[in-house]
This record gives sequence, structure tokens and C-alpha cells, in this order.
Amino acid sequence: MQNYIVSIIVSILTGVFARAYMMKIDHRQYPSYPQGFLSHITLGLIAASLGAVAVPALSTKEFGAVTFLVLAAQQFRDVRNMERQSLDNIESTELVPRGTAYIEDIAKAFEARNYMVILTSLFTSISMNVLNFFKVNKGFQVVFGFITGFIIMSILKRFLTRQLVEEIAEVVPAKISFDGPLLMVNDVVIMNIGLKDSRKIYKEIGIAIEIIPKDANARETLSNMGQRQAIQHQAATQLGIRKDIDEPDFTPLIRRNPHNGNLVMAFIPMKPNQDLLIEVVKKTPVLETCRRKPLEANLN
Repeated sequence: MQNYIVSIIVSILTGVFARAYMMKIDHRQYPSYPQGFLSHITLGLIAASLGAVAVPALSTKEFGAVTFLVLAAQQFRDVRNMERQSLDNIESTELVPRGTAYIEDIAKAFEARNYMVILTSLFTSISMNVLNFFKVNKGFQVVFGFITGFIIMSILKRFLTRQLVEEIAEVVPAKISFDGPLLMVNDVVIMNIGLKDSRKIYKEIGIAIEIIPKDANARETLSNMGQRQAIQHQAATQLGIRKDIDEPDFTPLIRRNPHNGNLVMAFIPMKPNQDLLIEVVKKTPVLETCRRKPLEANLN
């Protein structure tokens, strides 16, 4: 096993780097820093170690060690459950909740990224051990191993990158109006606003958008309640929202136009900026659990 020490170390380093490469602390503050960051990097180290020792274990006929890969798969499935439970526990603290679909999407992403680490370190280990078999210089093995790891992580990162709303729909400004107490956006009823003061605020600082799907696939994907909730949550967390607990009048709601499938939303941010709202909605990820593809059903 001592002959494989260099390949194991390099494979672990590339695997951990791959996990750090996919770790993103952004406006969502998830994972939280530093507790969540540390826990995910530690899991990445474990995953990288498993991928790094697989080839040396097979080469030395230590077949029992390979069974740890199977156990790891079960452990990383538990990671998904841990992330889901953690987000579910704090969901009630959000003024505009993420929604169960968004939570499930985040949990699945964290599980998949651990598999990405295993594959990165595994292919790094394979490339170095192939060169070692042909008695290639150790220094070249190390360089080639790092290059292989970076190529694999780049391919996997592209594969794991989510679609954005702007790729499947157009987002355009919309107009707020009232029909008596009914709040409307482009003639689509949003909700009943009973308080005159609330209606006044909508007229003064309210902004609205319309989301126009590009095809039938996009129309059915965006009509999903989980996808709508994700858009509402993104808008509220990035632009701020003029509401507190038990103020339903200012809760952002996305309604669907039943005639054409377009979506409309009225929003009361802390500082009105319609262009920024459009940009935020465009950059909202399309959730895997909400994607629909009726056009591929091959129905006449």
C-alpha cells in the first residue's frame, strides 16, 4: 500500500478541492458560515478518501475496503435527510418560506456533490495509477493527476449546474391595478386587499412582473407551486420585503393566467426597483423536482 501513498494524497486533495469549489456562500447564507461550511468540507474529505483508496485497495486485493464505498452511499443519503430536516426546522422562521420543493432540491444537491467528490478523487487515482503501472516519473504523475481531477470536477460542475428561469421564460414589467378591493396584475386577480392603507401602499410603491414561458415544458414547470414559492422566496430575500408577521396583505403571491399560462406577481420591496426584481426572478433556479416535459411525451 506504501507504493500508492502519493496517488492517495493527490486524489484526496483534488477531491476536497472539488467540494470547496462547489461550496457557495451567497445571499442565501446556506450553508451557514462557518458551522455548515466546516461540516460539508469534512464530509468532502471523507468522500475524497473513499474515492482515493478504491483503486489501491483493488490493486492489493483488499476487496473488503471497497465495501466502504457502498456504506458511503448510504451515509451520503443520510446527508440529504439531515439537510432536509435542518431546513424544515427553520422554515417557520422565514417571512416568505422556501417551500418543500426548494428544500428538497437543496438537500439533493448536497448529496450529489459528495458523489462528485468521490468521482473526482477516483478518476484522479485511476489516472495516476495507470501512469505508475508504466513506470512514469512521480512528478509527472502528480501533475497529470491534478489536471485530471480539475477536468473531471469541471465536467461534473457543468453537469450539476441548474437551469435558471431566464433560460425557459421571459420576465417583463407588469402593471398593478385595483378592481374595488381586488389587487390585479395585468388583469389577473392576485388577492383581496381589504385595508385602504394597504391598497394605497401598493399604488405608491408596488411593483409587478409577468413571467412568459417559452414553450409548453416551461409553462408546466413554472405553474408548479414549488417553483412559484421558490421565486417568491428569492425575491423577498434579495430585495427585502415590507411586511412583518401576520401581514398577509404584503405577502408576495404568484398567480397564473388560466388563458395563456403566464404568471404574474405583485411585490412590495423595501426599496422599489422593478429592474432588480426582474433580474432576481431571472436568476432563480429551476427546481429539478418541478421540471415537467409534456412536449417529450410523443402524444399527438
